[in-house]
Amino acid sequence: MISNQKLQHLDLSHNRFRDKAGEILGAAIAENTAMKSLNLAWNCIRGKGAIAIAKGLEGNNFLRTLDLSFNGLGKEGAMALEEALKENNTLEDLNIRGFATKSDEGWLSSMFAHKVDARKDAHSNLLSKKETSNLYKIQFHNVKPECMEAYNKMSDEVQKELHRDASYPCEVIGSWNNWYGEQDQAVHLWRYSGGYPALTECLRKLNRNTAYLAFRKERSKMLISRRNQLLLEFSFWNEPAPRSGPNIYELRTYQLVPGTMIEWGNHWARAIKYRQENNEAVGGFFTQIGELYVVHHLWAYKDLQSREETRNAAWLKEGWDANVHYTMPLIQKMESRIMIPMEHSPLQ
Repeated sequence: MISNQKLQHLDLSHNRFRDKAGEILGAAIAENTAMKSLNLAWNCIRGKGAIAIAKGLEGNNFLRTLDLSFNGLGKEGAMALEEALKENNTLEDLNIRGFATKSDEGWLSSMFAHKVDARKDAHSNLLSKKETSNLYKIQFHNVKPECMEAYNKMSDEVQKELHRDASYPCEVIGSWNNWYGEQDQAVHLWRYSGGYPALTECLRKLNRNTAYLAFRKERSKMLISRRNQLLLEFSFWNEPAPRSGPNIYELRTYQLVPGTMIEWGNHWARAIKYRQENNEAVGGFFTQIGELYVVHHLWAYKDLQSREETRNAAWLKEGWDANVHYTMPLIQKMESRIMIPMEHSPLQ
């Protein structure tokens, strides 16, 4: 590790190295000038080993990500890390989950000045935009194959009517039909300017709108099933805005491990810059009601070949591979939909 100056990412997790190996690794960290991410989770590295790694960090100006989670570092190890971070100005991501016992909470809470304790605030408050109160709804409609054309035409007409009436505090951001993924499915993304009160007002007005009630009754004859989710947008994504086409859209959906939403947001807040050069990033959202711990990333591409080239280009950017490496363990399930905009979708 000391002599290899090409290796940039190393995963040594779950090896139960204990303190002696921690001392050796600490010396290696101090000398290495190429390593950018190092995973030492679940290795029983405690007092002496943790102190040695902290000493190594003091002299390292290259490491960006270090995972020391679930090592039982204890108070001495954590204090050594605190001192090391005063000298190290390059480490961007330090994971020390599970390093203390219940009795350590008193001194732990005051150790890191900028530490955010996810248990003391909802992730909706920590990750969503503070300057807006937008609420989003995503709808998934499974349509009878023989009804898809009529469904699209009727949905377009109703959406146009709603947009003409400024008294409705809602707008359609985009409407699509799936091209690849689940077939005969329509996806709609709505925005409610004003949050939950706007949603409530909109539903109240729609329930008194005879034309809309007639549409809903007719639509029910065309559907096999439907479901929806209420979403908030990540603070580090741009707000979705209308765009001209033609484009295809990819909706990538991630079911996260419960309790990892903050960690996901922290990684993507740094990584989103690698995916904006071709204006492909449309919006990023996480669920509030419906299936929980679900994330949706919406991307736009000229065509499938452009998608392939854009995604491949991200791997050439320093830092993107580390984001993938550290977010993959947070995912329980993932799904990709390639979608074609409906005729009057603001996102074309």
